[in-house]
Amino acid sequence: EDVAQEVFIKFHRSYSPTSERASGWLHSAAVHSALNVIRGERRRAIRETTHALDPVQTRVESPERLVEQAEQRREVRRALSRLPQRTAALLMLRHSGLSYAEVATAMGMKVGNVGTLLRRGEEALRKEVNRATPE
Repeated sequence: EDVAQEVFIKFHRSYSPTSERASGWLHSAAVHSALNVIRGERRRAIRETTHALDPVQTRVESPERLVEQAEQRREVRRALSRLPQRTAALLMLRHSGLSYAEVATAMGMKVGNVGTLLRRGEEALRKEVNRATPE
């Protein structure tokens, strides 16, 4: 209910109710907002579980490693931005921890197609990352 309320408030502020794209925007915004809530809850649960299991957090990364990881994340985000939007969304949903069924529902596709499209998307992402960072 909270997600739906947020979506309608954003819609009211940004769009005219008579807009031809209103239903598509509402659907897309609702799906993305709901997925953000699900991802947030999963991340919070993982953090809480990790903290409960290892409250001392003895592993400390070196500054160089932190910079390297940040650069790798930027490279992946840039590569994702060059992929078709649907492919990038599919990869991000699955990487965020959603099941094939949840990804299929969010993307409006059959569960059986998710695996195939993920493999194709991963290959396209790999090519984009390699193209951007030649060795």
